[in-house]
Amino acid sequence: MGRVIFVSAGPGAADLITLRGARALGAADVVLFDALTDSALRELAPKAHWIDVGKRGFCHSTKQTAINALLVKQARAHDLVVRLKGGDASIFGRLEEELLALHEAGISSEVVPGVSAALAAAAHTARPLTRRGNGRSISLNTAMTKDGALPLQRNADTEVFYMAGRQLGALGRRLIEAGWAADLPVNVVSRAGCADALSSDHELADLAAAALLHQGRPTVVIVGAGASLLPQRHALPEISGIKAGLESYQVLTSTPRD
Repeated sequence: MGRVIFVSAGPGAADLITLRGARALGAADVVLFDALTDSALRELAPKAHWIDVGKRGFCHSTKQTAINALLVKQARAHDLVVRLKGGDASIFGRLEEELLALHEAGISSEVVPGVSAALAAAAHTARPLTRRGNGRSISLNTAMTKDGALPLQRNADTEVFYMAGRQLGALGRRLIEAGWAADLPVNVVSRAGCADALSSDHELADLAAAALLHQGRPTVVIVGAGASLLPQRHALPEISGIKAGLESYQVLTSTPRD
């Protein structure tokens, strides 16, 4: 009987994986990988057998029950199985179902955390998801659910919607219908963490305008405080102060001593 390590690959580029995740891949006998994991990660596990169990919205996908069964089967046949998931495994990664399947089969498991798409999107645009004073809370939501329902109540200063690529127009319309302000700032980022990541700025009322630019790409939508542009006018005095401090330091350090 082997064990399973759930490795969070991070979004996009292979080098966003953690050191712990990379070490687990290097020791793996089998890797069950998701659709959005970078193929370059195979270099970290050259001796492992790789099995595609990817899921993509509106496309052919491996059923969750089949993934659960395959995890159990492989863990019974090998010492170490890595379940490689994009982003962070615990964020909309169907982690619960797979952990329960292993637990019921008496198979031990471990979860390695990783960089989530929301964090990669914020890093790409250099906009913190939390802001001092007006951005003290974050809510993570999915824009794609089995029954088509959306979390229409606003719960945080910054709301992040995953899997939103084909839902942009409907998302903006339904949130406004639910009472969200039409002029809320929105930042849309597709393929966050990749070299070809794209971002665009909107107000909630014109979110549908982002659909063409981000078409066919994994997309994250950030609404509210975390989507706001940084107030550059406030940063200039601080930068000037830093520059002045550095100049003073240079003068002090370059002055000859007796």
